[in-house]
Amino acid sequence: MTSRTPMGGAVVTGAGRGLGQQIARLLVDRGYDVLVTDLDEGAAKATAADLGDRATAYALDVRDVDAVAAARDEIVSRAGHLALWVNNAGVLMTGPAWEQDADTRRLIMEVNALGTINGTVAAIEAMKGRGGYIVNIVSLAGLSSVPGEAVYAASKHAAIGFSLSTLSDLRLAGITNIDISCVCPDGIWTPMLHDKLDDPGSALSFSGKLLQPSEVVEAVASVLDSPRPVTTVPKWRGAQVRLGDTFPSLALRIIPSVVKQGRRTQRKLLKTGGPKPR
Repeated sequence: MTSRTPMGGAVVTGAGRGLGQQIARLLVDRGYDVLVTDLDEGAAKATAADLGDRATAYALDVRDVDAVAAARDEIVSRAGHLALWVNNAGVLMTGPAWEQDADTRRLIMEVNALGTINGTVAAIEAMKGRGGYIVNIVSLAGLSSVPGEAVYAASKHAAIGFSLSTLSDLRLAGITNIDISCVCPDGIWTPMLHDKLDDPGSALSFSGKLLQPSEVVEAVASVLDSPRPVTTVPKWRGAQVRLGDTFPSLALRIIPSVVKQGRRTQRKLLKTGGPKPR
């Protein structure tokens, strides 16, 4: 375990609602000064107001490299230094890649992959010398094939490949006081999935354990205390998807039954209104 920096400034992208909002709350509770960023400025302001004096709202499009750098400079100005950056912003559109238009494919790749790259690079530039920590919220979709979510899976594969390669580059450069961790959860019951219950293309997101945001926040808290390059949530699901990635021919044979399980879960949740928050 490398040394941790003192509490200071933290940035959370996509923090206006859902998982990002709860991560921002965790960081405020831990003593960070948090820049709550979101494309939706109103959502960012509402979250920051709810979190209190240690939170500041900031409208941010993670696809814009100059805007990301400006957000970094803002938290450094406010807190004195950047200790933690959480790349959480993401979008999900489903369906076979050939049925999605070029703008949709570009949006998915740019938000999920380029947004993670922009945030990570901006954070490293501020952390050199003093050190810090970058947590990238990826997905189990970054570890295996995901029928119905091909472009989304591609964006998440890119995010995890970039994160782990950049961590290796840091170590090869002799930089040991900057850590990067990827948290890869199964489907999370957040606004990203709320409107997907009747969407066959997202069935695989419902085929495992549908997580509460609080369960992923617990994983983030765990890696803050003990950095690890990759954490899957839940662990058993991570082992399952890695097996499928190791033996792709086997995965192709069992995928139809897994998708059927996901559809059964979707139909059940349509009747019940979704899992109850814990």
